[in-house]
Amino acid sequence: MSLEVSDLTIRFGTRTVVDAVSFSVPDGARVGIIGESGSGKSLTALAIMGLLPASAHVSGSIRWNDRELLTLSDHALAQVRGREIGMVFQEPQTALNPIRTVGRQIAESVRIHHRMPRSQARTRALEEARRVRLSNPETIVTRYPHQLSGGQRQRVAIAMALAAHPQLLIADEPTTALDVTIQAEVLQLLLSLVDSEGMSLLFITHDLAVLSQVATHAIVLEHGRVAEAGSVEQLLHDPQSPITQGLLRDAVATLWKPSDSTGAEGAGL
Repeated sequence: MSLEVSDLTIRFGTRTVVDAVSFSVPDGARVGIIGESGSGKSLTALAIMGLLPASAHVSGSIRWNDRELLTLSDHALAQVRGREIGMVFQEPQTALNPIRTVGRQIAESVRIHHRMPRSQARTRALEEARRVRLSNPETIVTRYPHQLSGGQRQRVAIAMALAAHPQLLIADEPTTALDVTIQAEVLQLLLSLVDSEGMSLLFITHDLAVLSQVATHAIVLEHGRVAEAGSVEQLLHDPQSPITQGLLRDAVATLWKPSDSTGAEGAGL
């Protein structure tokens, strides 16, 4: 299954925040969207998932498996969301329900899309917790989000996104809130799961160093418009736009920070 985004435009009132953005994610591909804060990359992901607020006016086309998502009913889109296209958000603390155990939340993700009995869903939740390499999963699934570390919460969020075995995973800055060491572990986990499931990946980030580990092709957004598109290798070695050149300088600066800085381990990403 492939994703085709054509001339996607998002407006809030008279303000255009995403302007005629086009890209594709072929079956099994790893594609990135990179840009600075406010460039429109997260709004693009939310538009694909049908999660923009009602005040947003969206035009253009988002086609998934030859279906136009922008014209699907809420019920039909709910069948696509999670089951066919999963999403991992930037901050799991806000994505997880604080008054339910994480095991119950993973189980609910399974039950919504596969309509299995609660007991079977609980077993699947434990299996998913093991699959995302949570230590002591039998205990973890009984805990609430606030009782987990940031890295553990992000693993739970990944488990929820992958529980229905979607064909496409959208990861919106999934490691930004984590320290460098945990960030590397979560990235490795995400890539291994994508590979094992044979999924396509749309990875959103502001960090070109991170993007280079995850994606093969990418678009660069600036003020809601595509400033540059091509292979990640091209963006790293022959960036054409000023914004991409700036992102490259930031990536190099991060990789070569002095050892006494908090980002010293960045070279190990």
